[in-house]
Amino acid sequence: MVSPEYPRLSDKERRVELIYRRVGIGLVHGAALLAFLPYFLTWTGVACGVAGFFLIALPGINLGYHRLLAHKSVSCSKPLERLFVTLGLLNVQSGPGYWVALHRRHHLMTDRSGDPHSPRGGFMRAHMFFLFPIDDDTDPVRLKPQHAEDVLADPYYAWLEKGQNWFLLPILSWPVYFLLGSLIPYFAGIPAHEAIRIGWSVLIWGVFVRTVISWHVTFSVNSFSHIWGFRSYDTPDDSRNNPIVGFLALGEGWHNNHHAFPRSARHGLTWWQFDLTWMLIRGLAALKLLTINDRGPPKAFP
Repeated sequence: MVSPEYPRLSDKERRVELIYRRVGIGLVHGAALLAFLPYFLTWTGVACGVAGFFLIALPGINLGYHRLLAHKSVSCSKPLERLFVTLGLLNVQSGPGYWVALHRRHHLMTDRSGDPHSPRGGFMRAHMFFLFPIDDDTDPVRLKPQHAEDVLADPYYAWLEKGQNWFLLPILSWPVYFLLGSLIPYFAGIPAHEAIRIGWSVLIWGVFVRTVISWHVTFSVNSFSHIWGFRSYDTPDDSRNNPIVGFLALGEGWHNNHHAFPRSARHGLTWWQFDLTWMLIRGLAALKLLTINDRGPPKAFP
């Protein structure tokens, strides 16, 4: 039974939201496929895509959206927190309020009725189809005040969640990639036509390929890491530690560890469980930029 105090999107609003999601996701995937055309393949573009994954997805989604906002396993100054969240926006995985609300609901109802993306409802539902259609378990109007009220208390995050404001930054960043990717080579002496080709390559690889990879790596935690892998802890769900996802998702795939200790700032709990996000956290903590609120079980590898 849905609590009456939480509103829902109307049927018309759901249809409009679905159009945004389907068109947006389809266009980004379509643009990423341009990477297979030789014209758009340059080492500069590929390097921008790889660098972007580590410099945008890692601090933005893994640290900013997930470990900082959703679980509060670390804390930092408000300007630095907002910087991480702003980097999270560039991954085009929704605004911070909705992302946090979905994730907290997943932890609250893991692999039970009400979980937004449990593989028990189908692999593709867990991996990506939870984004559409919109139902009561994924309705942003219902979930955000129910599960992310603390996030929405921040005026910046509340503004991002208003309408589609969170999408403004990614859109505005796209021409910047192209312009910088073109102008820097041009002023370095590269012919104009080749500089323009590099600009397009930087846009395709640095934005669209990187975004699609970031999407599917993140979504694999929802899908693969609830089906395949090993369990170190007897949690009341299907969470698994999946080594492949653990490495690709830079520490997020040690998912059984995470469900056993959801407030822990580290997910890789042994020396061989690669967790680059935890390494970043420890580095920032050493610089006195972050405070670690929960380090996980005492027997975990330091």
